[in-house]
Amino acid sequence: MSFDAAALPPLREALEAHGLMARKSFGQHFLLDLNVTRKIARLAGPFNGETVIEVGPGPGGLTRALLETDAGRVVVIEKDGRFIPLLQEVADAAAGRLQIVEGDALEADEAALAGSAGHVVSNLPYNVGTPLLIKWLTGPWRPRSMTLMFQKEVADRIAARPGSSGYGRLGVIAQAVCEARVVMDLPARAFTPPPKVASAVVRLDPRPDGPAPALVASLEKVTAAAFGQRRKMLRSSLKAVGGEALCEQAGIDPTARAEEIDVAGFLRLAAVRRG
Repeated sequence: MSFDAAALPPLREALEAHGLMARKSFGQHFLLDLNVTRKIARLAGPFNGETVIEVGPGPGGLTRALLETDAGRVVVIEKDGRFIPLLQEVADAAAGRLQIVEGDALEADEAALAGSAGHVVSNLPYNVGTPLLIKWLTGPWRPRSMTLMFQKEVADRIAARPGSSGYGRLGVIAQAVCEARVVMDLPARAFTPPPKVASAVVRLDPRPDGPAPALVASLEKVTAAAFGQRRKMLRSSLKAVGGEALCEQAGIDPTARAEEIDVAGFLRLAAVRRG
């Protein structure tokens, strides 16, 4: 699966040749350092010949690094049509291994693009990162692995532990479905243009004994109630979904607050609520 990124123009030259700049409305911040994108690709692999989906490739810095790996195919989903001609130049050098999809990743059918054996690796646009993660955690298509870049605050929330300030609904759902860990921090200066915040890469690997979709749906409702009123005791915040009786059936202290309950505890609450 040979791909020679050096055969292509440097990313900055390619952007200048096409007259392209990042758009704030799309939450775009480009990674142009191939040393950084290659490290992300290494952290995401191995792919064992399977398909990798990348959302928001922009000029294709991470795309080039992914094509250097053992991925069978790379599918990029890009909403900003300005980048399609530039990405096509990468595709022309990729011997059929790069598929370009112009559209909104929130509406994409990943199963049709990657089949059941797909991975997701992306420097996610800041404005859609969390909705996309929730889609992949709770939707009908579950990737084999996800290696995703977020604002550092969001990355820390995904991997947060009970009792910490960042622990909340996102972390509970992510950790119920996957093993989640922060694998790389990136300062703002690594990007063009630099964002106002630092970023971090999170690796998520589905748990082999993870919850069934129906339990995840119940977990979404329980965590929405619990963390929607996180300062209240669970007997109050969970009133709409069962309150004190729900807590007692799940073996949870009804006077506890949401941030004190671990992922296993929330899964018990979700299971009891589902009945």
